[in-house]
Amino acid sequence: MDFTLVFPLLLNGLIVGALYGVVAMSFVLIYKASQVVNFAQGEFLLVGAWVCWWLLTEYPIPFWAGFLVTMAFMTLFGIILQVVVLRPLIGEPVISVIMATVGLSIFFQALMKWIFGVFAKPFPPIFEAERIDVMGLHVQPVYLLSLAVSLFIMAGFWWFFTYSKHGLAMRATAFDQQVAQSLGVSVPKVFAMSWAISAVVSSVAGVVVGVVNGVSSALSFYGIKVFPAVILGGLDSIVGAVLGGLIVGVLENLAQWVDSEFLHWGNMTQIAPFYALVLILLIKPYGLFGTKNIERV
Repeated sequence: MDFTLVFPLLLNGLIVGALYGVVAMSFVLIYKASQVVNFAQGEFLLVGAWVCWWLLTEYPIPFWAGFLVTMAFMTLFGIILQVVVLRPLIGEPVISVIMATVGLSIFFQALMKWIFGVFAKPFPPIFEAERIDVMGLHVQPVYLLSLAVSLFIMAGFWWFFTYSKHGLAMRATAFDQQVAQSLGVSVPKVFAMSWAISAVVSSVAGVVVGVVNGVSSALSFYGIKVFPAVILGGLDSIVGAVLGGLIVGVLENLAQWVDSEFLHWGNMTQIAPFYALVLILLIKPYGLFGTKNIERV
């Protein structure tokens, strides 16, 4: 048994898991505000990554400038999407809104393939050094960037929901939309803000993954990969989303080691998070930090 790989895999799992946690927070943000599960979350990663790639390849601008322009574009993208497509569905059955997000997912996948093709395309070189030595491990700079960005976004979420006026309005809307509206909170604006923030945060993850693996339609699969993290932590818990992302990231990497050393099944990395999802739901159906709803009939 080769235990020398365990520590690098754990470290990689925590770095990737932090990125999963960021995308999971985007899921939770929309669900808390509107009680809707956004099945087009993976496409937010895809659209953001393609926009940043196009800016860097078509125009001679530095990475940070393309990144900022992409964030601005995704802010408008999220607002327009909510206002044009989803706002008319307010008050309709939840299943109608969910099916609308499924339709958006299919639409944007097809649109991105039509515009940019179906083959993966690498980002232009961003960092001068290919590897950085960290505790004896050779780590790609983009992974360190990913960890730093993930921690910054998590800290930003904490500040936003704890101290900002808009964050408190979003928390009030998540608790009870009618009560929030009676207190002067504009619920439609909160919905638009939640979709804009979700689009921006997801696109950050999409750019980071695109820098590592290239940009292709496979990026949208991250929306499905992150779903176990969302359910593990609790569908309405920001803290649970972060913890669920870290658990899934570590599980994927440890499952790879266990499979290579003992099982030799060849697919444990993909299915281990879903096994964990089923086990957690059998014990805690609302997730580790989810709110338990009690309905009296």
